Amino acid sequence: MKRLFAIATALLLSCVLQAQSGDSVVVVDLPEGQHIELVWVDGGSFTMGSNSARGVSHNYEATRPEHRVTVDGFFIARLEVTQGVWKAVMGENPSKFTQSDSLPVEQVCWTDAQRFVTLLSQQTGRRFRLPTEAEWEYAARGGMKAKVATPFAGCQRGQLERYAWFCVNSERSTHKVGMLQPNALGLYDMSGNVAEWCSDWMDSYTADEQTNPRGARVGSSRVLRGGHYNSVSAACTVYDRSWYIPTATSEYFGLRVVMDGE
Repeated sequence: MKRLFAIATALLLSCVLQAQSGDSVVVVDLPEGQHIELVWVDGGSFTMGSNSARGVSHNYEATRPEHRVTVDGFFIARLEVTQGVWKAVMGENPSKFTQSDSLPVEQVCWTDAQRFVTLLSQQTGRRFRLPTEAEWEYAARGGMKAKVATPFAGCQRGQLERYAWFCVNSERSTHKVGMLQPNALGLYDMSGNVAEWCSDWMDSYTADEQTNPRGARVGSSRVLRGGHYNSVSAACTVYDRSWYIPTATSEYFGLRVVMDGE
């Protein structure tokens, strides 16, 4: 018990707030030399979804209608949760591709992702959780730092191979996180590599303007965003949506965490 308390205290004290290139960044140290780096995203308003995604979204109808959304600020991880980070928190590794601890963890269901953020919060004294679908899309679009709207996280269609691991360049495998170009917020792999669980139940959009939407109160499937290493480009857009039952696992499914501010 004393050892666990000492570890928890050390982890809490290791959360360092610093400035990097004008951005607020939190680095949370974990056992086994692992850490999570999170970037502050200023709150703001954006147009969520797409009315013109036919042919460039594999779940076209689910992206409609476009609607105005406002979100408060939050911290989001610069990288997808790696196998090294998952093992440091959970003590095991469910992944199929295990050549490196720097690969994204996969074969993770939504229920296990919830267990992970709960344990991570307990171990660090910080409030970690999965992003809401609105937070995820806002961050993928670059938040208030994006100068130009793009269909992918940081790029136009012709540049996607420089920003995302998908069916064209992945060779049917995940890749180490952070190897390609980031978006305007400095976030990596938000298009491709592994699809990322969000907290929301899947539901149809409405045209109503919303503030900090949390999704439906009940449902049968949870939302995944961002496409994966075997996705066609249309499934890697910032507005495309996928959904599966919370207990579904796949080598395509991973996660990225957010952290509430003080």
